Amino acid sequence: MAREKTQQQRRRPGGGPAGQIKRRNCFFCKEHVAEIDYKNVTQLRRYVSERGKIRSRRITGACRRHQVQIATAVKRAREMALLPYVAEGSEERSGGRRDRGDRGDRGDRGDR
Repeated sequence: MAREKTQQQRRRPGGGPAGQIKRRNCFFCKEHVAEIDYKNVTQLRRYVSERGKIRSRRITGACRRHQVQIATAVKRAREMALLPYVAEGSEERSGGRRDRGDRGDRGDRGDR
């Protein structure tokens, strides 16, 4: 007996209308930008998160070549003090996390 695959078994996972992801086109490829300038801080801020991290290609929608240029331009802008390395107010931690030195529940060990 030959087994026939049902329609659901032949279908690739995530291939339905709900599973498809819209492919973003690279902004720089659309605009025919050859080089990304590190002095254009307003444009570079779009590719840096609130915490100061460089956003990934998955988030930005840039192609590989332009994502590498974005990363290099952001690093140069940081070096020239045009962009911050970290966001202001990043000293405060959210989520109830404590500093490594603060043990809170442990008492003074000097009383032994």
